[in-house]
Amino acid sequence: MTNLLSNDPQVGRRTMLAALVGVGTSILASCAVDPESLPGTGPEPAASPSASAPGAPPAPSAPMAVPSRKAMVSAFAGKPAGSFGLEAQGIQLDLPAAARGAALTFDACGGLLGEGYDARLIKELRAHRTPATLFVNRRWAAANISLMRELAADPLFEIANHGTSHAPLGSRGQAAYGIRGTASIAEAYDEVMGNQHYLADTFGIQARFFRSGTAHMDVLGAAMCRELSLVPMNFTVNLDAGATFPASGVAAQTALLGARDVGIGHFNRPSSGTAAGVAKALPRLLDSLESRKLRLMKLSEAFA
Repeated sequence: MTNLLSNDPQVGRRTMLAALVGVGTSILASCAVDPESLPGTGPEPAASPSASAPGAPPAPSAPMAVPSRKAMVSAFAGKPAGSFGLEAQGIQLDLPAAARGAALTFDACGGLLGEGYDARLIKELRAHRTPATLFVNRRWAAANISLMRELAADPLFEIANHGTSHAPLGSRGQAAYGIRGTASIAEAYDEVMGNQHYLADTFGIQARFFRSGTAHMDVLGAAMCRELSLVPMNFTVNLDAGATFPASGVAAQTALLGARDVGIGHFNRPSSGTAAGVAKALPRLLDSLESRKLRLMKLSEAFA
């Protein structure tokens, strides 16, 4: 892992995940995919919460009209997939030009080894009144109903869509880190909208941003997200490399955040160094941003 914590922006920021492909399976620990949950390999997910979910689901706000599955399949039929990766055309990496700040985003991937909750990280964010956007996979949400309600009710945070099965969003079955992506626009639609409907029906959340499992998409998948009124959102600074960095590495990465940057970390791995690293870096980062008349913000504030 030589130089992976370098201050060189070409190493320490956008390219971090790509550089870690050869590290081994540890980078996948927080993002493992249950094979039977992949689109097309298991039963169609129900749109409504299970009867065992505690409490009655809130009435969702009026959903924005989006194209149907059939309409999307028809519209994209025969179109080339385009490039596939972290920075494929159409993926949003940073904040809009007018944004006066940076954004912290944290993923909860669910599935094997990924259903935990980093209470310390959330506590640190609250202690510093630091807003964040939380990208939640359906599997994590279903395993943490009460926590989801608590987080969704906290104005400091907003909930975004991290997919249904945590698959890379491809249209030809492209794989990332050994995880097979969705194999068609129909599967990609299910990966996005399965969780979008679940968040709306169960928690009353109308997510505005989508990040795929492994953060990999192809051009066609990113274009589909935008047609569905979702911003396909990635990052400029990798904070914890799939919750594998020690606290010192997380702190170093967090300190890199500047104007229009988007940091990615994880809040589903309480044994990782993410919470301690973010806690160490936050006070100085907040002072640094304030000195430049910048602040940390939720994605929705930047894209208002």
